[in-house]
Amino acid sequence: MRLAKFLQHVAVAAIVAFGFSPTVQADTPGDFDFYVLALSWSPAYCREAGPNASPHQCDARTPFRFIVHGLWPQYDRGYPESCDTSQRRIDRQIAFDMDDIMPSHGLIFHQWRKHGTCSGLTPEDYFDLTRDAFEKVQIPKAFRTINKRGQAAPSKIEAAFSSVNPGLSKDGIAVVCERGELQEVRICMSKDLEFRSCPSVDRNGCRSGTLTVVPPLAR
Repeated sequence: MRLAKFLQHVAVAAIVAFGFSPTVQADTPGDFDFYVLALSWSPAYCREAGPNASPHQCDARTPFRFIVHGLWPQYDRGYPESCDTSQRRIDRQIAFDMDDIMPSHGLIFHQWRKHGTCSGLTPEDYFDLTRDAFEKVQIPKAFRTINKRGQAAPSKIEAAFSSVNPGLSKDGIAVVCERGELQEVRICMSKDLEFRSCPSVDRNGCRSGTLTVVPPLAR
């Protein structure tokens, strides 16, 4: 009895002092503020993964460039994940249908479990929306034609995307790097897929002065 009262006293003290809550609520599907469309630079993944890379994604005969990593529901601060839903599994046909922009079935299944379940959409509607988001974004010509190693500042990459996507502001996009190489471009969108600002995402962008952009694998 004394132990129970002591633990109750500790819990109350924690709530008062630190704002901790003893009840942890699961994230609610559909309850979020905006989306982040994450576009991965596929050549960087293929180079890093080497022999363990996805054979479809990294086939030198049909090289991918920017692919969809995911369409992520976001809060203005933080994000929901792995929401409680009755549709944890998806039809494998969806993965085949998304092959051209998400060339990894494992990635597709993972993205649904972690992010899609929080969208409030069915799997079919979520991946349809993912495709719509990808098709809304124009990829700068330099990234559609690059065939040799290059360098660019993150700010220049952001400016290149903004220049061909009217309405995309510099605080609505973030470049992600790793070990001095371009890894990803993240673009913020409303639930209606309109470009919007997202200071929290922008702040987490790459701070390197110059990035290396690796080309697709040679044939």
